Amino acid sequence: MIEKIKGLFVKYEEIIIYLIVGVLNTIVSWAACFVAELFLNPDISWQNDIINVIGWVAGVVFGYFANRKWVFKSTNPEILKEFTSFAGGRISTGILDIVIMRVAVNVIHMDYWIAKIFISSVLVMIANYVLSKLFVFKKKK
Repeated sequence: MIEKIKGLFVKYEEIIIYLIVGVLNTIVSWAACFVAELFLNPDISWQNDIINVIGWVAGVVFGYFANRKWVFKSTNPEILKEFTSFAGGRISTGILDIVIMRVAVNVIHMDYWIAKIFISSVLVMIANYVLSKLFVFKKKK
């Protein structure tokens, strides 16, 4: 049984570690949103956007270094170029997050955290993995 679990871990190591890093990244982003929400009101449209941008920036910085080191094990010496590519992908999913949150909170009047946890974060995490795998940390052949 233990050998089977080890085999599955080896087979799916990148995805498993991505999910763990994703959870940590989400915690960092949400913590930043939580702190920002202490000073801003998410029910006011532009303040909702600022809360999300603060969470996004915290997530991008943490996410780049964690994904580079533990998930994709990048050894690319062009860190600035790689980070720029990573941030560019995150800009597109950051816009996706802002649109989802604005519609969910300000149009549908859904609770901020319900929308953040069950809709936006799931879609953004999937999109981030695909972009990172295909464009940012792609292995050289």
